[in-house]
Amino acid sequence: MKITLVSLDNWGFNSNIAVALEKKGHIIRHIDFNEFKYKYTSFSHRIYNFLLKTFLNKNLKTIFYGEKIIEILKENNEIQDVILTIKADFIDSKSLLEFKNYTKKSITFINDSFARCPKTKPVLKYFDEVYSFEKEDCKKYNLKFKTNFIYNYTKTNDIKSNFKYQLFNISSRDKRTNTILKIAQKLKIDNINYKIFIFDNKYKIKENELVTVIRKSVSLNEVNEYIENSQILLDIQRKKQMGLTFRVFESLGLQKKLITSNEDVKNYDFYNPNNILIIDVKNPVFPKSFFETPYQNIPDEILNKYLVENWVECFLN
Repeated sequence: MKITLVSLDNWGFNSNIAVALEKKGHIIRHIDFNEFKYKYTSFSHRIYNFLLKTFLNKNLKTIFYGEKIIEILKENNEIQDVILTIKADFIDSKSLLEFKNYTKKSITFINDSFARCPKTKPVLKYFDEVYSFEKEDCKKYNLKFKTNFIYNYTKTNDIKSNFKYQLFNISSRDKRTNTILKIAQKLKIDNINYKIFIFDNKYKIKENELVTVIRKSVSLNEVNEYIENSQILLDIQRKKQMGLTFRVFESLGLQKKLITSNEDVKNYDFYNPNNILIIDVKNPVFPKSFFETPYQNIPDEILNKYLVENWVECFLN
């Protein structure tokens, strides 16, 4: 099959989808529009775009992304069997509609909730199939449910026992930041050896003793090095979102324990209370026993469903 993946791959997760499809023998083109850099020509240009967004529901940046993607589709000059789009809400509606001129089927996968990102909802009508990791959105809007995927699977019977850090997390500065700082304070009091990064290139957070503030983004490879050297991963759920983050699937793929604030994780088939600790962010408790007991392997028949090479199968039918 001829497949084009269109995504805003700012963290590098989606390139794994392209690799998985290519390994299956498909002809793949990945248009990563995170590589397209839009620049305002002047301050007045920025004001003009603000007015467009406010009064006409248009955005020069999304139009720019859409036009660049269409240019590449035109240059390719081949009708695709599938165009799979991730982060479609960052592309203007005219271009999303035009995608159908270049493919037999146009599909999107949404890994945000409509409650948190309402601008995602209007793009649904431009696709033949819509998948979402948010269960409630799937029920309400008749979408197809699909979780995120495992991209970093390492099959081993020898679970590592010596780690540089007991706990690791990396997050961007957002509404979760104060919660993460409070958790870091509790970890420090409990004498738990942790490494927490918060990415803040706007200099809103001051350097402090609780977390490491970084001003430049780090590569997925660097993140995976920290994950490899950590016993447990920390996952703090965004407000108005129940879909499982990549941190959950990184823990599964590398046989790491997980501490999460997302209570819905207990409703998934891989949930094991020995491996996954659900905390109340208002009063987090970290039992010593959770750090002392070894990870229990998840059965292959469960784990395999989430591997990226199997995750892509539904888009090919």
